Amino acid sequence: MYFRILNDEASGELTYLLADLTSREAVLIDPHGRDLPVLSALLAERDLRLRWVLRTHHHDDSQGREVDLLARLEAPLVQGDTHEAQLGGTVLPFGDELIRIVATPGHTPFCLSFGWRDRFFCGALLAVTACPRQSWPQAPEDLWDSVTQKVFTLPDETLLFAGH
Repeated sequence: MYFRILNDEASGELTYLLADLTSREAVLIDPHGRDLPVLSALLAERDLRLRWVLRTHHHDDSQGREVDLLARLEAPLVQGDTHEAQLGGTVLPFGDELIRIVATPGHTPFCLSFGWRDRFFCGALLAVTACPRQSWPQAPEDLWDSVTQKVFTLPDETLLFAGH
């Protein structure tokens, strides 16, 4: 297995690369289109085939451009949209590994989180101070439910990985 965290120092945003080195399949969680050269180089460096591009959430103002840029990675995109938010409970394979999709609305209405082994990638779900800056009203009860019923119920040894 291979696990790498990429930190954009300017924005504080994090991207995660997970790979099954036996099958050479990889997953990117919360990648950004502006990072395509770096992401492509990391995949090429280990001769990895990208199986999934997973995004915990998106903001409408950058949605179209990001989707177009991420499409260049030539892997299926899974992100929190109205139809995909119902994927909660779905399991995505890559190599001999599995990633579990968990619907965790709060930061945006259709946020997703991703569980892999002892790790839980929750994007901006725990960035409570970011919610008031959203361009649409957020329901604080959704955020509360996601944190208390989904995050707080994870096993104690679970490692949380935020998006910022």
